[in-house]
This record gives sequence, C-alpha cells and structure tokens, in this order.
Amino acid sequence: MEVSAFQELIERIYLTRDSKRGLAGTHMWFCEEVGELTRALRRGKRDELEGEFADVLAWLATLASIAGVDLEAAATRKYAAGCPRCTKTPCACH
Repeated sequence: MEVSAFQELIERIYLTRDSKRGLAGTHMWFCEEVGELTRALRRGKRDELEGEFADVLAWLATLASIAGVDLEAAATRKYAAGCPRCTKTPCACH
C-alpha cells in the first residue's frame, strides 16, 4: 500500500472523530502509542511489534491529515534525494 493510500484509508476510518479531538489531543494519543511501541521493542515479540508499528503509523497519518499535510509528498520532498543534509545514500554525515 502506498503511503498516500494508507493516509486516505485512515482518514476514512478515523478523521471525523480525531478532528473533533483536535491536533493537541490527537498528538497525546500518538505519544501514548509511541510508548506502547517502546514497550513492545523491549519485549521483542514480533506480533506485538507489528501491531504497535501499525498503530504508530496510523496515528502519525491522522496527525498529518489534521494538520493538512500530505505525508507521502512531505516524505518524498525531504528524503527522495537521500539524506537531507549530505544528500548521500547511505548517509555520510558524521
């Protein structure tokens, strides 16, 4: 699935509800999901990791949508040429 298609899917599922919560409230939920991902990384259980990575990505997509950011376009602009700082792939920054 393309990033833009995923963002659109998350919008169809959650945007109405998440928009009512607002950017700040939705950001707090995103941070909570990052915490859950951190705990899953410590445990190292693959099935748990996959679920938490998916949740973090979904909340990130929701935040981007509420903020009016096309996540795929933003990522492409920033990283398509390699490292934003040195433009190398892999990064050669020290």
